[in-house]
Amino acid sequence: MIRIKAIIMAGGKGTRLKPLTCNIPKPMVPILNKPTMEYTVELLRKHNIKDIAVTIAHLPTVITDYFHDGGKWDVNLSYYTEETPLGTGGSVKNAEEFIDDTFIVLSGDSLTDINIKKAIEFHKNKGSKATLILKNEQMPIEYGVVITNDNGRITRFLEKPSWGEVFSNTINTGMYILEPEVLDYFQPGENFDFSKDLFPKLLEDDIPMYGYVTEDYWCDVGALNSYTETHFDILSGKVNIGLEGHQIEDGIWVGEGTQIGSGVKITPPVYIGKNCVIHEGVKIDAYTTIGDHCNIENNTSLKRSIIWNHSTLGRNSRCRGSIVCNHVHIKEHVDLYENAVIGEGSILEGRVVVKPDIRLWPYKKVEENTVVNQNLVWGTKASKTIFGFKDICGHINIDINPEFASKLGTAFASTLEEESIVILSSDASNASQMIKNALIAGVHATGAGVINIGNVVMPVNRFAVTDLRGSGGIHVRMDYSDKKLIHIEFVDKIGANIQRNTEREIENVFNREDFKRCNVEQIKSTTNIENFNYYYINNGGRLLKNSSNIKRQNPSLIVSSKSDTIQQLATEFLESIGCDVKQDYNLKGDKRIQDYLVEMTPRIKKGKVNLAVIISEDGEDIILIDGAGRIIEQEKYDALIAMMILKEGKQKKLILPYTAPYIIEEMAHIYGVEVQRVKSNPASIMNAMLAVENGQSQGLSQYTLTYNAIWAIGGILDFLVEKNIKLEDLVDELPNFYYIKEEIPCDWKDKGRIIRQIIEENQHKSIEMFEGVKINDEKGWTLILPDSTKPLFNIYTEGSSQEYAKELSIFFSGKVKELLKNQEE
Repeated sequence: MIRIKAIIMAGGKGTRLKPLTCNIPKPMVPILNKPTMEYTVELLRKHNIKDIAVTIAHLPTVITDYFHDGGKWDVNLSYYTEETPLGTGGSVKNAEEFIDDTFIVLSGDSLTDINIKKAIEFHKNKGSKATLILKNEQMPIEYGVVITNDNGRITRFLEKPSWGEVFSNTINTGMYILEPEVLDYFQPGENFDFSKDLFPKLLEDDIPMYGYVTEDYWCDVGALNSYTETHFDILSGKVNIGLEGHQIEDGIWVGEGTQIGSGVKITPPVYIGKNCVIHEGVKIDAYTTIGDHCNIENNTSLKRSIIWNHSTLGRNSRCRGSIVCNHVHIKEHVDLYENAVIGEGSILEGRVVVKPDIRLWPYKKVEENTVVNQNLVWGTKASKTIFGFKDICGHINIDINPEFASKLGTAFASTLEEESIVILSSDASNASQMIKNALIAGVHATGAGVINIGNVVMPVNRFAVTDLRGSGGIHVRMDYSDKKLIHIEFVDKIGANIQRNTEREIENVFNREDFKRCNVEQIKSTTNIENFNYYYINNGGRLLKNSSNIKRQNPSLIVSSKSDTIQQLATEFLESIGCDVKQDYNLKGDKRIQDYLVEMTPRIKKGKVNLAVIISEDGEDIILIDGAGRIIEQEKYDALIAMMILKEGKQKKLILPYTAPYIIEEMAHIYGVEVQRVKSNPASIMNAMLAVENGQSQGLSQYTLTYNAIWAIGGILDFLVEKNIKLEDLVDELPNFYYIKEEIPCDWKDKGRIIRQIIEENQHKSIEMFEGVKINDEKGWTLILPDSTKPLFNIYTEGSSQEYAKELSIFFSGKVKELLKNQEE
């Protein structure tokens, strides 16, 4: 055997193999429990090639930490790192100091059992300067085709030809036998490729270059399909390599320490690694590979699947043509279908279904009963729960993309009655309109009708649903605080947010893909209504009883919002009812509301304006600043509108969220008005308010004042004009109350434990458990409420004095923090 050296190219990222290669470089992807590159090292050692250079780039320490100096394989490994990509030729040139005579170049991410001795003898006999190892391939268009004459000399190259250019089926395997001088065509550090740059130059200069066609096995393990096929080929005996472990039966290899329970049925060929536990009743079908230290629980079934190391498959699960990476925990009754890939460290809870061709990136958590039907790349978990506190929110084209939106529209429309009509709207951003169009397509797929009211705001959508007698509505808007986020909000036929039971119904239909589908004759066209804002402004004006007096008084207002659409719509409405409106644009961009309020307060006091209004970007919430410069935020605003309704004297019931200050309830009792406490989610509050107001045509609407900011401003002005008072006068009448809200971050898993311990510690006190835990005493109360969408606790406190409210808040916030530190064993 001629003494030569070898270079293994091991710098590949393996993009096409993701998520297998998210945490490891391509040459380290395991085949039958060994890195692909290890087979190449063993092949070289088999042919007495011991001096090996390895060119590395992506995640290089994963390779060096595994192979070290090569002593375990009785070879000498040297490493050459590419700081910047140099191409196949450039990476080998980077190791030029290692080369002193004829050398062979192999890829660290392909598998072959080629007889290297024969290939080198061919190279020497031909007097070749560059010998390319070729292989006959039935589908050559995926590779570089090499054409040779009868003597084996290369006459032409075709890089990934079309079928019309396929003049041969001999492809370039990426293995070469070279003489050192061929690298002189390029300088060190220069980026060049063997097949695209060097070999065409050699051909042009008539340098002796030959193609050695091998009949031995070779496969480029560069894509998921070829990766799985390589396993099948080894198990079928098509590759001349030795397998570790011993055959307990013909075609069944089992590693040391593996335990196989009674009633296990194994159909060869199958490979099972070391120290595995295969429990009773397991079925392992042909062409399945199981890694080391795996646990396959009772009655689980595997077919043509590849399981890496340290993974668990729960009882009664099924794996069909899937790949499961390292340290994956799959619970009971989970189904994985063809070509599904589960990334490293992922957890799949019970009864999860992963549909065919779906890939989960590493460290994902999929909740119980979830059907995973799209790739899970970003974020940490998939969940059958789609809805958040009041809407669906996610990153555009990551969490929320057109495919997701189309399915969501179909799921929503599938929960409605036949011949339903859905009102669709969005803000003016391109992202929102793209998602809205996908939602429209999804709704139409069920046969439901769509009325598109264009670029409006959420309260306009609510109004349109009732005015146009829609079956429900969907509004899409961009988040102005983070313009990568999109919000999708759903309303029912009365214009209120859909209830949680409806959200669950939509989620179940979405996850099961149990959609209504109509035939072609039932697909409807979209009805588009231009300038629906005009109807919204006109109807808002008609609700006012004192519009002529408002016009005479011509109140002066400052209006601001992060949303240009809302700011402009509010201005048009207020000007239409006779207000002098000054728009303020200082809230745009990243400015915080609190910073803006600090700047605005002195301006209001100095200016000649009646009040300032800051409207939230969804058009539902408002902050007022009265003429004295006092800021009226959420809880104070709730008390303000309650006082207006109580003074008007037309409503017999007031709706309050469970978190609202008790001072409002005391105000209601003075006026003899009943108070109904409801859960603090928007759907519960809206539906309760609308139920009270059903059929009521006169008087202030608590629903409008709470959830329709633009009309609410008109209602407040109408009330002030009728009573001939200023906003400051109303604010002066509000009783003092002392209310504090604090947020305590926590882990999701701690929420239930903390609530239980709070209940146990306060069981002898006056406590309520309507929503969260409320602890009452004669001077105040504290509500500890786990947040429904974020990993935190909300702590609400109201006291008889500011000092006592602060004392309560500090005590219970400290208690929650203390319990979070003292984790249960």
